[in-house]
Amino acid sequence: MVNTFSNIGVFILATLGILFLFTVLLRFMLQLARADFYNPLSQGIVKITNPLLRPLRKVVPGLFGIDMASLVLALLVGWVMIIGAGFLAGAGMLNPLAALLWSLLGCVMTLVAILFVGMLISIVVSWIAPHSSHPALMLLRQLLEPLYAPVRKIIPPLGVIDISPIFIFILLTVVDKLLVGFAQSAQMPQLVYNLFWHIPF
Repeated sequence: MVNTFSNIGVFILATLGILFLFTVLLRFMLQLARADFYNPLSQGIVKITNPLLRPLRKVVPGLFGIDMASLVLALLVGWVMIIGAGFLAGAGMLNPLAALLWSLLGCVMTLVAILFVGMLISIVVSWIAPHSSHPALMLLRQLLEPLYAPVRKIIPPLGVIDISPIFIFILLTVVDKLLVGFAQSAQMPQLVYNLFWHIPF
């Protein structure tokens, strides 16, 4: 019975934590891509993240146009998830410095997953509704364009067919495998690994 409650607690923490981590990382991507902040979806992301992000920005300024406060907040969210899961699972207090490293790896894994899923959605929609003006799809295009643009300069589209996503999928897969290997060498516990959204490519 104790294990059941522990598993439920870890599940709730992981679910709420990963949803908020997704939102924080999307906020970071919005700023990095200079996306439309007046988009209804953007406004929702801003409202969710502002209560924690505003006070953090007072002590963590931006750097070279990068929203460092969002990155710090993402690391903190991951760290709290890891430490909290350790207590709920009965593992006690995990090493705080190791938890910070695992949080960094988890955040990058989550970011890769967001890009991967976003690209899949974008490709499917480009065949089904290529001219859709839905706010979510418009925002997705804006978020992915900085990823596509450099590849298109090297490998231009073949007529109306844009093959840049193929090479980006390959790159994301390589990055994912490197992250998994690094997580294993850093001895990331399976409990911690399972907290973060991960796509087995």
